[in-house]
Amino acid sequence: MGLSQHRLALALLWLTPAIWSSNYIIARAASGVVSPHTLALGRWLLVFLLLLPFVWTDRASIHVAWKTEWRRMLILGGLGMWVCGAFVYIGAQGTSATNIGLIYAATPVGIALMSKWVLKESSSGAQQASLAMALLGVLVVIGQGNPLNLLLVRFAWGDIWILVAAVSWVAYTVLQQRWSSELSSQSRLLCITLGGLVILLPFTIFEYFLVPPPPLSAKAIFLVALAGVLPGFLSYQAYTLMVRELGASKAGVVMYLSPIYAAFTAWWFLNEAPQWFHALGASLILPSVYIATTKRSSHEH
Repeated sequence: MGLSQHRLALALLWLTPAIWSSNYIIARAASGVVSPHTLALGRWLLVFLLLLPFVWTDRASIHVAWKTEWRRMLILGGLGMWVCGAFVYIGAQGTSATNIGLIYAATPVGIALMSKWVLKESSSGAQQASLAMALLGVLVVIGQGNPLNLLLVRFAWGDIWILVAAVSWVAYTVLQQRWSSELSSQSRLLCITLGGLVILLPFTIFEYFLVPPPPLSAKAIFLVALAGVLPGFLSYQAYTLMVRELGASKAGVVMYLSPIYAAFTAWWFLNEAPQWFHALGASLILPSVYIATTKRSSHEH
């Protein structure tokens, strides 16, 4: 069972970013259609309801775990569902989907550093070199193949919100690994989601009275449902499993793939064909992710 879970985690490493990239498009599409906290609350309420049938038989263990781990669940929920949810949707009102993907693409570096400091995770020379190569690939995509373009990249006010969310993602990833739990991946995600809903609710109410929300529409309901199923229910389950099976630093490497997946997502939905620098970036990122996640760390035997 353990080996099959590990193999599943390795497979999900390549599939999850494709699902995740949908959140960047949803975030942009939701601007002026549904309020950021309302979208985040609806998204995670749907995730909570979708998870319930899968963990119902584990409800006794969940009850026991919540009584002892509720503080951790609130913190993880605040980081992963509130900050990494509502803040992204707020930031998307003032920046592009591309910028969101690019800022998040820098999180593996933070996760690797925090994992080494907090979790004492070691890495081999090949893994360290592969991380550097993957970062180079991301820079190739950002600079569109020209290093001088890196000096011309412009960031908007929304990027500050995205940067805070990216830092929160680093903390969410590392703390998941730091705080072990006896619960299964799905049961733990349910508890973390509940913690996130508890944090989100008062802020959603405050937002409602502070800024009058757009009228409820079919598009708003569709975006909430889409956010709940794709970057919510599916991707967070996958990420929780990857953190547990592969470790925080290896699981965090998936964010390096976001510029590549974002380019193909834009091609599919916006008819924006990938350019040669996307191919060059992919040629650096893809093998680097493979090396970083398959080579053993120096402390593994």
